[in-house]
Amino acid sequence: MSREIGRRVLQIEAQALLDLIPLLDDSFDRAVDSLFACSGRVVVTGMGKSGLIARKISATLSSTGTPSLFLHPAEAIHGDIGRIVRNDLVLAVSYGGETSELLTLLPLIKRLGCTLIAMTGYSASTLAAAADMHLDVSVRKEACPLGLAPTASTTASLAMGDALAMALLERRGFTVEDFAVLHPGGNLGKKLLRVEDYMHTGPEIPRVSPETLMKDMLFEMTRKRLGMTTVADGDGRLIGMISDGDLRRQMERHGPAVFMRRAEECMTHHPVCIARQELATRALDVMEERKITSLIVVDPAGTIEGVVHLHDLWKTEMI
Repeated sequence: MSREIGRRVLQIEAQALLDLIPLLDDSFDRAVDSLFACSGRVVVTGMGKSGLIARKISATLSSTGTPSLFLHPAEAIHGDIGRIVRNDLVLAVSYGGETSELLTLLPLIKRLGCTLIAMTGYSASTLAAAADMHLDVSVRKEACPLGLAPTASTTASLAMGDALAMALLERRGFTVEDFAVLHPGGNLGKKLLRVEDYMHTGPEIPRVSPETLMKDMLFEMTRKRLGMTTVADGDGRLIGMISDGDLRRQMERHGPAVFMRRAEECMTHHPVCIARQELATRALDVMEERKITSLIVVDPAGTIEGVVHLHDLWKTEMI
């Protein structure tokens, strides 16, 4: 029985989302244009369950490049109305479109000259009529068996908010790199960190010259504990790399005499490199694809900037 109720609820709410698609019209295009052109903040407001949806919409906008804040309409009429200033845009969410606290805000919104976008289920409502743009989120019925608890209607409002945010994201040309800047914490933030956030720099970089003897190269590799060393010219530009695998192969070929050979005679030419601005997840993909444990970080001129090691990514639980 419970499972059947669950299926029915999901079917009703899924249908409510599908029903929104033909409701998208010129108002949606104009709403996106206005949001994109807004030089202030997007103030999202709503009461009750609509207020919870408004908070989520505001958070999504902020995290995808559109500065936004949530304004509780009941608090607004007791002083917080000062949060709305000229050049802001107001997005008001109210399924019925007659929420008294929201209607009380209308004169001030108009006085400030703020653009008002209303998201309601009734195009003939007071809020919809007062708005510069109205987004229709009407549903056939709620998923609540009593027809009382906001269910399908809040799902529809939330989805419409996501549609606005994603259309804006595309319009702004918002990139993965932009997203990483706004999400530095948590597992998501770790996956969006860049190579420069993990790489070893300065004296931590193992480095030898082309003329360095392999016995001295071994000391440098052991001291820096990255299982490799870079080979650089006098200006710090990368010439090659010697890994512990390269050393083993050279020892098999030359025996103890290898330690008197020069680094340039044993190094790997054209080692795999990466730029510091690349995502750390990209570095991990390259290492797994090439079956290597470290990457040399170089600038466009080939100057060595750092080394990123597979173990550094593991230790930070990026993967």
